Amino acid sequence: MDDSRITINPLQCGGRPCIRGMRIRVVDVLDLLSNGLSVPQILEELPDLVEEDVSAAILYARERIDHPVVAA
Repeated sequence: MDDSRITINPLQCGGRPCIRGMRIRVVDVLDLLSNGLSVPQILEELPDLVEEDVSAAILYARERIDHPVVAA
């Protein structure tokens, strides 16, 4: 993952992960995807983004949920 695309600043957006220091949160991109928008539609909706930003948001979310589960 290109960590430079995902930024976390405690003084911006409540410390939530954002795209390249902008006030576009990772969750905003994920919400648009989950609502059925395609990547080109997202880029039209959020013209400050590029395709790599959308990919970085998906990879960021994937890495956060992909953790080992240890069963007792």
